[in-house]
Amino acid sequence: MIAIIDYGMGNLRSVQKGFEKVGHNAVVTSDPETIMGASHVVLPGVGAFLDCMRNLEEKGLLDIVPKVINSGRPFLGICLGLQLLFTESEEFGIHKGLDIIKGRVVRFDFSALSPQPSALKVPHVGWNTVAVKKRPPALEGIDEGAYFYFVHSYYVVPEDEKVVATTTAYGVEFASSIWKDNLFATQFHPEKSQEKGLRILKNFGDITG
Repeated sequence: MIAIIDYGMGNLRSVQKGFEKVGHNAVVTSDPETIMGASHVVLPGVGAFLDCMRNLEEKGLLDIVPKVINSGRPFLGICLGLQLLFTESEEFGIHKGLDIIKGRVVRFDFSALSPQPSALKVPHVGWNTVAVKKRPPALEGIDEGAYFYFVHSYYVVPEDEKVVATTTAYGVEFASSIWKDNLFATQFHPEKSQEKGLRILKNFGDITG
């Protein structure tokens, strides 16, 4: 069973429906016992970084994410669920994250680009390609240059570039997904990315051990 962590923010039902479409049973839950008993765990997220961290704490889920990851079970972070894994975010001040992946979450800033590209807006919304740097099980069958759907104003900057699975170009080349052991997380939304996104969800659900 796949547990989708419900901390009051994110497109939880759309993620659940995505898994159902590819034949995997997924439940939306904020119950720590259910999450710890699941074979796979997903941390989605939409909204402000600080609000999400507060919600995780208020629901007693702040320690659940590192426990799940340390247990070795397949873990998937989506959008803000990727950013929360990092040491800190600069969104509306400097705020501590879960510090599972060393690094920062920073805002797109195109002011230093000359000439400034008027086509680049913040937030970054829409379809964009990914360049594959290394291929975790979740990216099996995903072509180089495949398109995925993004909605974000901030992106992650890992201290260790070895965790970067894919990059995407939007004014800068940023890490659009990361992979470390049993942890895989994306800045893009697989559940909104049609065939390729559903392939990632299926791949993730198919991971054993």
